[in-house]
Formats: sequence, structure tokens, C-alpha cells
Amino acid sequence: MASAAATAGTPPVANRGAITACVILAVIMQALDTTIANVALPYIQGSVSASADQINWVLTSYIVAAAIMTPPSGFLAARFGRKRVLSAAIIGFVVASILCGAAQSLTQIVGFRLLQGFFGAALVPLSQSILLDIYTPEERGQAMALFGVSVMVGPVLGPVLGGWLTDNISWRWVFYINLPLGILALAGVSIFVTETKSSALAKLDWIGFGALSIAIAALQLFLDRGAQLDWFDSFEIIVEATVCAAALYILVVHTFTAQNSFIKPRMFLDRNFNVGLVFIFIVGICYLASLALLTPFLQTLLGYPVVTAGIIMGPRGLGTMACMFVVGRLIGKVDTRLLLGAGLLVSAWAMYDMAGWTPDVSQQRIMLTGFVQGGGLGLLFVPLTTITFATLPAEYRGDGTGLYNLSRNIGSSVGISLVSYLLTRNLQVNHAEIANYVTPFNRVFETPAIKHAWDPTTLAGRAALDEVITRQATIIAYIDDFKLLMVLCLAALPFLALLRTPRQQAGPADDHAMVME
Repeated sequence: MASAAATAGTPPVANRGAITACVILAVIMQALDTTIANVALPYIQGSVSASADQINWVLTSYIVAAAIMTPPSGFLAARFGRKRVLSAAIIGFVVASILCGAAQSLTQIVGFRLLQGFFGAALVPLSQSILLDIYTPEERGQAMALFGVSVMVGPVLGPVLGGWLTDNISWRWVFYINLPLGILALAGVSIFVTETKSSALAKLDWIGFGALSIAIAALQLFLDRGAQLDWFDSFEIIVEATVCAAALYILVVHTFTAQNSFIKPRMFLDRNFNVGLVFIFIVGICYLASLALLTPFLQTLLGYPVVTAGIIMGPRGLGTMACMFVVGRLIGKVDTRLLLGAGLLVSAWAMYDMAGWTPDVSQQRIMLTGFVQGGGLGLLFVPLTTITFATLPAEYRGDGTGLYNLSRNIGSSVGISLVSYLLTRNLQVNHAEIANYVTPFNRVFETPAIKHAWDPTTLAGRAALDEVITRQATIIAYIDDFKLLMVLCLAALPFLALLRTPRQQAGPADDHAMVME
């Protein structure tokens, strides 16, 4: 006998579980790759002879490529079929991962990471779209909680697994690990996922897509190379800023004037969707930017081995997963705005605590704060995803998930570039300010013990003194970055007033109808 779910147009329970498992595995593979390389960055940097600012391109190139290719995932699914596109994305992602592991230079690994991002972009929105389709509106809260756990599993497994692989085998295995995961995901998609209808009439708005791609690429080059080239004193930076502004202008004008634009302007009539894009942008900044800061903080400043650093960063993801499971059951019972507010406040507190860290901070405190910070992200992710799409018409869901993940990716990329730039800049500023006190007239250096170690009149003393000043300047620079992330979390609180909480309106004609409070 057919189940009720099957009667309602959703797959039978057994198939639905298998579909959920295989698409979740594809998402885990993609999410894992956004964080697993973090702890290996110092080792990759040495292997490819990259500078401290260049090595972050390994992270940002992947995110930028994913950001560019996320929006057209809806068109690709409509044109070629969702199952075909998802299968091709998994295959391409695995091949690109193998190429990343075999890379011999910075140019090669950045290029292959771009390729990896291009293929991996479709994994998250298509998987999310599949889950939204196979679950009823009443079940979507828990389904999105499970999806959120798969997205956030990277902070749990990524640092630990990446640290172990790097320490015991090689950093190249943080990319090779995708091969078995990809084979399992591809097999599951091939067997259990049914193909959707494809239409040769589906067309891509090349002007809109091209303008968006150019704008994102120019913005990232502007952010990544700005500090190195002294910003607007460089002709290259002026060109990149001009190209970005021009592409954005073309995109906006084309979106609101073209008959069949790449981005559907009617989506932006939904207030929740607009606010959700802003929120997920901020979450993206706090999510990966803080990870990009923690890795050098633990390994370089505190001197932890790569495996220890990975284990210490693990509880952050555990906190995310725990809160997501709890929040999944609270959706519909507690005002979504209260959950989002709690998530922002918890995340802000975690950043506040991190702003008080010194090289003497204990491992227990780092792990506890990381767990709390992860819990804050867990409180944000599930209700934010649910309320963002609660009132968006079904025909815009595919494009909406693409823009939603695009906003998260851009936020992550901008966040990493911003905190990396501020870390370098503030280190130099702090070093200069502290060095002002290193003069022959400072009586502190007359103390015998201090003069013996840090005598500013000798070459060895000046070198030792410069090392201490640099260390102190670095600590203050990290504190400044953590404070900035805290302020960003608090700055998002006023947007809660713009959200409208949906509630189900019973009715035989349409059980998806919503009314707004």
C-alpha cells in the first residue's frame, strides 16, 4: 500500500531516507572542504613557497568560484535535469580535489581550487532544493536542521581530520579524502534520486550572469590585493574597483529592465527573503573569518601542533550540531525572531571572550568558547533558513536558494579578506606605537634583568626586543579582529524587527498558505 507521503507527492519513507542520506553526504563533502584545509595552510604555504597573504588565496579562490557558480545552479537543473547536474558536480568536485592534492605550485593549487569551487557550488543549493521538495511544510524545520548539521559538520570533522591527515600522512590528503566520499555520494544519487523534468527552452541570462561573475571576481581581487598594493595608490586597484562598480551597475539595471533577467526581481518583494540575505551575509563573515583567524592564532602565536589545533577547534562544530538538533524541534513552537536574537547574542559573547585571549589562555577556555560560539551559529542557521524561505513563492525557490548561498559565500570571502587585511595592518600600527616607548630615555631599560635580555643598545638586545614587540602587537591585532566580529553580530540585531513570523493557515485548498503576524 502506498504511504501517505507518496500519495501527497513525496517519495516513500524508505526512499526519502536514502535520498536524504546521499544528498547530505554530498553536502558534507563540500562543507568539509571549506574548513579541512585551514589547519594545513602553514604546511601548504611552505610547500608552494607562498607568503602569508598569498596563502589565503587557497581559501578565497574556492569561495569566490563557488559564489559565482551558485546562482546559475537553478538554470542548470532546469535545462539538464537536477540529477544530472548534481552527479556532474560530484564528479567534477572529486577530480578537482585530486588535482589540488597533486599541485606543485601556488598558481596550480589556486587554479584547481577555483575549479573545485565551480563544481562544488551546485552541491549545496541542489541538495537543499531536493530536501525542500521531498518533505512536507510541517517537516521542513527538522529537515533543515539536518541539512544545517551537514553544512556545519566541517567545523567538527574538518580541523580534526585535516590536522590528523597533515601530521600523519601529508597535507595533500586533505584533498584526496574527497575521493571515497564522492564515490559514495555519486552512487547514492545515481540509485535513489529521481530525475526532474528538463527543458531545452530554459535559457540563461548571459548578461546578468556575466555581470555578476565579473563583479564578484573584481571585488575579490580588490580585497585580496588592496593591502599589498596600497589600495587606491595602485592603478590596478583603481581598475578593479571601477570594473566591480560598473558590473554591479549593469547587473542592477539589467535585472529590473530585462524581460527574463538572471535574477528574478519579484523575489525581492518578499521582505523575509531580503532580510535573510543580509543575515546570512553576516553569518558567513563570522563563520569562516573567525576560523581563518583561529588557525594562525593557535599554530603560530600559541605554538600548538597541527593535530592539537584541530582537536581544540573541534568543539565549535559540536556546539553547532547540538543547537541545530534542539532548534529543529523548537521551530514553530518558539518565535523565530527570539531564536535568531539569542543566536546573535551568544555569538557576540563568544567573540567578546575571544577578544580577551592572551598567549596564556588555557585549552579548556578555547574549547569552551568555541563550543559556545558554535552553539550561537546553530541557533542562527536553522531558523534563518526556515524563515527566509517561509513566504517565498515555490517558483522562486530554486533561484532563491542560489542567491541565499551566494550571499553566504560572498560574506565568507569578504570576511576572510577583511580580517586578514586588518590583522596585517593593525600589527604594523601596533608595532609602531609600542616601539615609540623603546628609547634610551625609558628608565625601564635601566633595570638589570631587563637590560640583560632586551638591551636596546646592542644588536642582540634589539632583535630580542623586536621579537617581543611583534608578539605583543600581534596579540592586540587579533583582539581588534575579534572585537570587529563581535560588533558585526550586534549590528545585525535591529534587522530582527523587519522579519515577519509566518504561521500555518489551515485550509483544504492550500495547506501551504501563510499569513503574516
